Amino acid sequence: MKKFFILILIVSCYLSLTTNVLAQYGQPSYSYSIIIDKFVGYPLSNKGGNFNCDWSIEYSDNYLPADLNRRFKPDQYVCFQIKVKNTSNVLLTDVKISDTLPAYISPVEGPGSFDKNTRIINWNAGDFGVNEEKVYFMKTQITSINQLPADKGLFCLTNKAEVWGPNTYDDDYAQFCIEKQVSPVPPSVPSAGPEMGILLLSGEGLALATGLYLKKRLSK
Repeated sequence: MKKFFILILIVSCYLSLTTNVLAQYGQPSYSYSIIIDKFVGYPLSNKGGNFNCDWSIEYSDNYLPADLNRRFKPDQYVCFQIKVKNTSNVLLTDVKISDTLPAYISPVEGPGSFDKNTRIINWNAGDFGVNEEKVYFMKTQITSINQLPADKGLFCLTNKAEVWGPNTYDDDYAQFCIEKQVSPVPPSVPSAGPEMGILLLSGEGLALATGLYLKKRLSK
Protein backbone atom coordinates (compact mmCIF):
# COMPACT_ATOMS: atom_id res chain seq x y z
CA MET A 1 0.00 0.00 0.00
CA LYS A 2 2.85 2.31 0.87
CA LYS A 3 4.52 1.64 -2.49
CA PHE A 4 1.28 2.49 -4.23
CA PHE A 5 1.10 5.94 -2.63
CA ILE A 6 4.76 6.54 -3.46
CA LEU A 7 4.06 5.67 -7.09
CA ILE A 8 1.11 8.06 -7.22
CA LEU A 9 3.28 10.79 -5.72
CA ILE A 10 6.00 10.22 -8.31
CA VAL A 11 3.53 10.31 -11.19
CA SER A 12 1.91 13.47 -9.84
CA CYS A 13 5.26 15.22 -9.55
CA TYR A 14 6.19 14.17 -13.07
CA LEU A 15 2.92 15.45 -14.54
CA SER A 16 3.23 18.73 -12.65
CA LEU A 17 6.80 19.24 -13.82
CA THR A 18 5.90 18.36 -17.40
CA THR A 19 2.97 20.79 -17.37
CA ASN A 20 5.15 23.62 -16.06
CA VAL A 21 7.81 22.97 -18.71
CA LEU A 22 5.23 22.94 -21.51
CA ALA A 23 3.67 26.12 -20.16
CA GLN A 24 7.04 27.82 -20.09
CA TYR A 25 8.66 26.51 -23.28
CA GLY A 26 6.19 24.42 -25.25
CA GLN A 27 3.34 26.90 -25.80
CA PRO A 28 4.23 29.76 -28.16
CA SER A 29 3.42 33.39 -27.33
CA TYR A 30 1.34 35.09 -30.03
CA SER A 31 1.75 38.76 -30.95
CA TYR A 32 -0.50 40.65 -33.38
CA SER A 33 0.82 43.70 -35.21
CA ILE A 34 0.61 45.20 -38.69
CA ILE A 35 2.16 48.34 -40.21
CA ILE A 36 0.91 50.56 -43.02
CA ASP A 37 3.10 53.20 -44.71
CA LYS A 38 1.60 55.86 -47.00
CA PHE A 39 3.69 57.75 -49.57
CA VAL A 40 2.88 60.46 -52.12
CA GLY A 41 4.67 60.42 -55.49
CA TYR A 42 5.81 63.18 -57.81
CA PRO A 43 6.63 62.33 -61.48
CA LEU A 44 10.31 62.84 -62.30
CA SER A 45 9.46 63.87 -65.86
CA ASN A 46 6.65 65.87 -67.40
CA LYS A 47 4.22 63.01 -67.94
CA GLY A 48 0.77 63.11 -69.39
CA GLY A 49 -2.11 60.92 -68.32
CA ASN A 50 -0.74 57.60 -69.61
CA PHE A 51 1.87 56.58 -67.04
CA ASN A 52 2.10 54.03 -64.28
CA CYS A 53 2.62 54.96 -60.65
CA ASP A 54 5.25 52.25 -60.13
CA TRP A 55 8.04 53.79 -62.26
CA SER A 56 9.75 57.20 -62.69
CA ILE A 57 7.98 58.47 -59.59
CA GLU A 58 9.70 60.02 -56.58
CA TYR A 59 7.87 58.90 -53.45
CA SER A 60 8.08 60.65 -50.11
CA ASP A 61 6.25 60.59 -46.78
CA ASN A 62 5.20 64.20 -47.38
CA TYR A 63 5.76 67.09 -49.77
CA LEU A 64 5.70 70.31 -47.77
CA PRO A 65 5.22 73.93 -48.91
CA ALA A 66 9.00 74.39 -48.70
CA ASP A 67 9.46 71.76 -51.47
CA LEU A 68 9.25 74.30 -54.26
CA ASN A 69 9.87 71.80 -57.08
CA ARG A 70 7.32 69.31 -55.76
CA ARG A 71 4.18 71.39 -55.81
CA PHE A 72 1.29 70.00 -57.83
CA LYS A 73 -0.80 71.93 -60.36
CA PRO A 74 -4.50 71.85 -61.30
CA ASP A 75 -5.43 68.82 -63.46
CA GLN A 76 -2.12 67.10 -62.58
CA TYR A 77 -1.99 63.41 -61.65
CA VAL A 78 -0.92 62.43 -58.13
CA CYS A 79 0.38 58.94 -57.32
CA PHE A 80 0.23 57.24 -53.94
CA GLN A 81 2.03 54.15 -52.69
CA ILE A 82 0.75 52.04 -49.80
CA LYS A 83 2.91 49.41 -48.10
CA VAL A 84 1.34 46.96 -45.65
CA LYS A 85 3.45 44.47 -43.66
CA ASN A 86 2.55 41.78 -41.17
CA THR A 87 5.00 42.36 -38.30
CA SER A 88 3.42 39.79 -35.98
CA ASN A 89 4.49 36.18 -35.51
CA VAL A 90 1.18 34.69 -36.69
CA LEU A 91 -0.80 34.54 -39.90
CA LEU A 92 -3.19 37.49 -40.28
CA THR A 93 -6.38 36.64 -42.16
CA ASP A 94 -8.98 38.81 -43.88
CA VAL A 95 -6.95 42.03 -43.71
CA LYS A 96 -8.83 45.14 -44.85
CA ILE A 97 -7.45 48.47 -46.11
CA SER A 98 -9.14 51.84 -46.56
CA ASP A 99 -7.89 55.09 -48.05
CA THR A 100 -9.62 58.44 -47.50
CA LEU A 101 -9.16 60.88 -50.37
CA PRO A 102 -9.15 64.59 -49.51
CA ALA A 103 -11.23 67.11 -51.42
CA TYR A 104 -10.16 68.32 -54.87
CA ILE A 105 -8.74 64.96 -56.07
CA SER A 106 -10.49 62.02 -57.73
CA PRO A 107 -9.43 58.36 -58.15
CA VAL A 108 -8.26 57.24 -61.61
CA GLU A 109 -6.64 53.81 -61.12
CA GLY A 110 -6.03 51.54 -58.17
CA PRO A 111 -7.48 48.84 -55.93
CA GLY A 112 -10.84 48.80 -54.20
CA SER A 113 -14.13 50.60 -54.67
CA PHE A 114 -14.67 54.33 -54.14
CA ASP A 115 -17.60 55.75 -52.14
CA LYS A 116 -18.32 59.28 -53.41
CA ASN A 117 -20.24 60.23 -50.28
CA THR A 118 -17.55 59.31 -47.75
CA ARG A 119 -14.63 59.70 -50.22
CA ILE A 120 -13.23 56.40 -48.91
CA ILE A 121 -11.68 53.60 -51.01
CA ASN A 122 -12.05 50.14 -49.41
CA TRP A 123 -10.60 46.78 -50.37
CA ASN A 124 -9.90 43.36 -48.88
CA ALA A 125 -6.16 42.61 -48.90
CA GLY A 126 -6.62 38.93 -47.99
CA ASP A 127 -4.20 37.01 -45.77
CA PHE A 128 -0.71 38.06 -44.69
CA GLY A 129 1.88 35.50 -43.69
CA VAL A 130 4.51 36.26 -41.06
CA ASN A 131 6.69 39.19 -42.28
CA GLU A 132 4.77 39.32 -45.56
CA GLU A 133 4.52 42.74 -47.22
CA LYS A 134 2.19 43.89 -49.99
CA VAL A 135 2.52 47.09 -52.03
CA TYR A 136 -0.33 48.97 -53.70
CA PHE A 137 -0.37 51.95 -56.07
CA MET A 138 -3.12 54.53 -56.55
CA LYS A 139 -3.41 57.11 -59.31
CA THR A 140 -5.53 60.21 -58.69
CA GLN A 141 -6.12 63.53 -60.43
CA ILE A 142 -6.46 67.07 -59.13
CA THR A 143 -9.59 68.92 -60.22
CA SER A 144 -9.51 71.80 -62.71
CA ILE A 145 -8.56 75.29 -61.58
CA ASN A 146 -12.14 76.60 -61.56
CA GLN A 147 -13.05 73.97 -58.94
CA LEU A 148 -10.19 74.86 -56.58
CA PRO A 149 -10.46 77.56 -53.88
CA ALA A 150 -10.41 80.91 -55.69
CA ASP A 151 -8.70 82.79 -52.86
CA LYS A 152 -5.78 80.38 -52.30
CA GLY A 153 -2.64 80.30 -54.39
CA LEU A 154 -1.03 77.53 -52.31
CA PHE A 155 -2.73 75.01 -50.04
CA CYS A 156 -1.95 71.50 -48.78
CA LEU A 157 -4.04 68.32 -48.56
CA THR A 158 -3.66 65.22 -46.40
CA ASN A 159 -4.39 61.66 -47.49
CA LYS A 160 -5.07 58.97 -44.85
CA ALA A 161 -4.66 55.20 -45.15
CA GLU A 162 -5.82 52.60 -42.59
CA VAL A 163 -5.44 48.83 -42.17
CA TRP A 164 -7.31 46.31 -40.01
CA GLY A 165 -6.30 42.77 -39.12
CA PRO A 166 -7.17 40.27 -36.37
CA ASN A 167 -6.55 42.12 -33.08
CA THR A 168 -4.49 44.80 -34.81
CA TYR A 169 -4.79 48.23 -36.50
CA ASP A 170 -2.55 50.94 -37.95
CA ASP A 171 -2.82 54.16 -39.99
CA ASP A 172 -0.56 56.62 -41.78
CA TYR A 173 -0.80 59.99 -43.54
CA ALA A 174 0.77 61.67 -46.59
CA GLN A 175 0.65 65.39 -47.34
CA PHE A 176 1.09 67.26 -50.63
CA CYS A 177 0.52 70.84 -51.77
CA ILE A 178 -1.28 72.39 -54.74
CA GLU A 179 -0.17 75.67 -56.29
CA LYS A 180 -2.14 77.85 -58.69
CA GLN A 181 -2.47 81.45 -59.81
CA VAL A 182 -4.92 83.61 -57.93
CA SER A 183 -7.07 85.85 -60.12
CA PRO A 184 -6.48 89.53 -59.29
CA VAL A 185 -9.42 91.38 -57.78
CA PRO A 186 -10.38 94.38 -59.98
CA PRO A 187 -10.33 97.75 -58.17
CA SER A 188 -13.71 98.99 -57.14
CA VAL A 189 -15.01 102.03 -59.07
CA PRO A 190 -17.58 104.23 -57.31
CA SER A 191 -20.87 104.19 -59.11
CA ALA A 192 -22.12 107.47 -60.54
CA GLY A 193 -25.86 107.59 -59.89
CA PRO A 194 -28.30 110.37 -60.83
CA GLU A 195 -27.60 112.21 -57.58
CA MET A 196 -23.90 112.32 -58.46
CA GLY A 197 -24.73 113.62 -61.95
CA ILE A 198 -26.92 116.41 -60.57
CA LEU A 199 -24.22 117.36 -58.10
CA LEU A 200 -21.59 117.52 -60.86
CA LEU A 201 -23.85 119.65 -63.08
CA SER A 202 -24.57 121.96 -60.17
CA GLY A 203 -20.88 122.38 -59.52
CA GLU A 204 -20.15 123.13 -63.19
CA GLY A 205 -23.00 125.63 -63.31
CA LEU A 206 -21.77 127.40 -60.20
CA ALA A 207 -18.24 127.61 -61.59
CA LEU A 208 -19.56 129.01 -64.89
CA ALA A 209 -21.71 131.63 -63.15
CA THR A 210 -18.80 132.67 -60.95
CA GLY A 211 -16.58 133.04 -64.00
CA LEU A 212 -19.09 135.24 -65.84
CA TYR A 213 -19.61 137.41 -62.78
CA LEU A 214 -15.88 137.98 -62.38
CA LYS A 215 -15.52 138.73 -66.09
CA LYS A 216 -18.22 141.41 -65.90
CA ARG A 217 -16.65 143.01 -62.86
CA LEU A 218 -13.26 143.18 -64.51
CA SER A 219 -14.66 144.69 -67.70
CA LYS A 220 -16.20 147.66 -65.85
